[in-house]
Amino acid sequence: MDWYLSILDTARATARRQRYAGARWPKHVGPDGRESPRDIGALLIWQQPHPLYLLELLYRARSEADRDKLVARFAELVDETVLFMASFVEQRDGSHHLPAPVMPAQEFYDARTTEDPTFELAYWWWGLEIAQRWRERSGRARHGDWQLIQDGLTTPHQQHGRYTAIATEPYLRRDDHPALLCALGVVPATPLIDPAAMEATLLDVRDNWAWHTAWAWDFPVMAMTAARVGRPDLAVDALLTDTPKNHYIATGHSPQIGSLLPLYLPTNGSLLAAVSLMAAGWDDADTDAPGFPKDGSWTVRHEGFTKWP
Repeated sequence: MDWYLSILDTARATARRQRYAGARWPKHVGPDGRESPRDIGALLIWQQPHPLYLLELLYRARSEADRDKLVARFAELVDETVLFMASFVEQRDGSHHLPAPVMPAQEFYDARTTEDPTFELAYWWWGLEIAQRWRERSGRARHGDWQLIQDGLTTPHQQHGRYTAIATEPYLRRDDHPALLCALGVVPATPLIDPAAMEATLLDVRDNWAWHTAWAWDFPVMAMTAARVGRPDLAVDALLTDTPKNHYIATGHSPQIGSLLPLYLPTNGSLLAAVSLMAAGWDDADTDAPGFPKDGSWTVRHEGFTKWP
């Protein structure tokens, strides 16, 4: 997390150059915080709440004595992160939107016309909520303007009772990352997402996605969504999906596109994240190991995990 502090001025400069407040965090980046010149990376926003979520997970894993130190050390980073998020949204028609130009995590849409991607909307609400909690932990009141944005964020677009990836045409492509599933799974429950609609979305994605175009971290994402919507049977199946990209070699690596990408660390990180969620659960989970079936086919013992939000 100290890396974020080391590039805070660079992130501020990026936001100022684009006429936003706060700090805009990069996606494709080197150690010095400078973005690589690419027409996709510079328009992505799903990385913006990452430091907030990482800090929240660190807070939950720390002892009571260390939590105050963590809040104090990263208070400025939290505020600057959310100042950008608040200035990025656009208010119109009585709602707050994530406007064009924006590239969603599923990187195959026209950024010039794309608006209100489902995952990013839920993540925006959750990032703002983390910042509000950190204000309260430091003895400050919740921020009124941020609350207005939370309360006014538009709900993600649906068709036929299922979520689409974005709120503008073509609404949904069935290739690359099924990132819309992250809106409930990677991100905890928020007022923006209906669990029943997300379960229907999960089933549709499972049955109709072009899985040969997906990436290996997509399968743990699907598992996290399945766990959160009460389908642990699908969570296990997702982790064990038999497809070339969801394959681990003896070194523990998960090659993508053969020798072109011989190791792909998002696979390893997402697998660990999914298993920890499935085993340790989350705050309002009503059972132990909620991501594993309770039909007697699994006996799960775990230790050392921290519950997820």
